[in-house]
Amino acid sequence: MKLAIVGAGWAGVAAAVEAADAGWDVTLFEATRTLGGRARALPAQRPDGVALTLDNGQHILIGAYTEALALMQRVGVAPASALLCLPLALPYPDGTGLQTPRWAARWPAPLDAVAAIATAKGWRWRERWALIRASLAWQRAGFACAPQLTVASLCATLPQRVMDELIEPLCVSALNLPAAQASAQVFLRVMRDALFGAGFGGWAASSLLLPRNDLSALLPNAAAQWLQAHHSGRTRLRLGTRVLGLEPQAGGWQLQGSGWQEGFDRVVWATAASPAAQAMREAAASAQAEEFDRTDALRHWADSADALAFTAITTVYAWATGVRLASPMLALRAEPDAQAAPAQFVFDRGQLAPHDATAQGVLAFVISASEGERDGLQARVLQQAAQQLGLSNLQALQTVVDKRATFACTPGLQRPAQAIAPGLWAAGDYVNGPYPATLEGAVRSGLAAARLL
Repeated sequence: MKLAIVGAGWAGVAAAVEAADAGWDVTLFEATRTLGGRARALPAQRPDGVALTLDNGQHILIGAYTEALALMQRVGVAPASALLCLPLALPYPDGTGLQTPRWAARWPAPLDAVAAIATAKGWRWRERWALIRASLAWQRAGFACAPQLTVASLCATLPQRVMDELIEPLCVSALNLPAAQASAQVFLRVMRDALFGAGFGGWAASSLLLPRNDLSALLPNAAAQWLQAHHSGRTRLRLGTRVLGLEPQAGGWQLQGSGWQEGFDRVVWATAASPAAQAMREAAASAQAEEFDRTDALRHWADSADALAFTAITTVYAWATGVRLASPMLALRAEPDAQAAPAQFVFDRGQLAPHDATAQGVLAFVISASEGERDGLQARVLQQAAQQLGLSNLQALQTVVDKRATFACTPGLQRPAQAIAPGLWAAGDYVNGPYPATLEGAVRSGLAAARLL
């Protein structure tokens, strides 16, 4: 049985590994020359002319992302070596903020989180107790709430410091939306897994896992090498091959590109939502009259994908010789004028990759739910670095603006189904599932699509 997977991002490679192990003949199509989709390597150059590798956006994982971590291990990546594991912490440059004490780092969930809350620097006891009480109430309710509830409504009784220093940063990093707009239902699912769930390989579920290597190397490249090593006779990776057409045919689907066409028994479409919706509409338009059932299914799915709204993420990479932060990851404070201090987090890539001389002095500033143009955001981030970190000598390396980085995870959102039409499935972090737009969500959707075959 021949399977085509269109798109070699994290969802696509997850589907390919799972399907190949299940005995399918797999062809993986990727329009670009780099694996990883929205989480991939990006070549760059420092102002002094040194070449280096960045990412098209700074990502983190947590210990609760068991499917992504297990897949890494399955294809030969050792998570303990590829990821820097930090206890749950959101420290600010002045040393305040939530930080798990060293003596509690190996405590089982949720005791590690309770210890972090109880020792949060700068917090009053009533603020700590309010958060603990709210967390226990969420647990008693089964981490469930009304689907129309926002995170801000869910947390309306929490003190302002807790909202400003924990809930808002967590919400915007996990759901890429401020608490006033984000789905409380999805937020609670993430909190359930992170605070009360099981971690991977001895890590606490709440552990922060920061990539030591570029994102293509972290999973997609390793998956491609694993496929060639273990299933070379019936797997093909076609880089730089854009699929331009999809047509129903008897018992399957036909894919078309520039100067080629090929039939497949099944297809997993693993591109971003917008190109997927466009492809399904074009497939419906080209279908024959006798294919009415599949045509109607294609149009219905395209409508659901087109209904999604999207939010942007901007990553500003900057560099200066000898720069080193107090921690590999720091939270940055919001200002009354959000535009004046747009970045919520900064990462020290030199500490993440001490083995890589080119990464030393490189910082990555992340602006979730970003608004505005590239040059303006970059200038304001450099000003923010000078004010909050005392770094006035940073030079911008590269600023990556992904205007459609994640779907807007709003209350009551109806996401596209995994099944598109008979013999055709979707995979991607936007597909219906429990997680927001995360690497774990992408991997889970890819594995699920392959299992549905």
